Amino acid sequence: MSDKHKEWLKQADYDMDTAEVMFKSRRYFYAVFMCHLSIEKALKGLYSKTLGKVPPKTHNLLYLLGQIGKRPNQNLDKFIVRLNTASIATRYPDDLAKIQAAYTAKVTREIITKSKDVLQWVKTQL
Repeated sequence: MSDKHKEWLKQADYDMDTAEVMFKSRRYFYAVFMCHLSIEKALKGLYSKTLGKVPPKTHNLLYLLGQIGKRPNQNLDKFIVRLNTASIATRYPDDLAKIQAAYTAKVTREIITKSKDVLQWVKTQL
């Protein structure tokens, strides 16, 4: 069995650390983007480990979960739906002022905290 999942997880951890750096520098919507990227990479690591295949080139967290066939508890599952939706807005913002207003320090801290919970869940599935 390949160890490629370990590289995915290493990058997921790095991206989560980057989310914290973006938060500290008050680049909140970039912190949210990095949370999504971290969870995406973690799920791709789980996909690689579980299915023994190269993960698909997708940003859709729900699709990845469906392919893997594992789901976290209901609270984390709902959060993943929310984070999946945030991906488009943070990746391709239409209006800088609007996205900055949407992702306040409080909202972003909650997203980082819950993203870390998802990351921990993924690690328990490996």
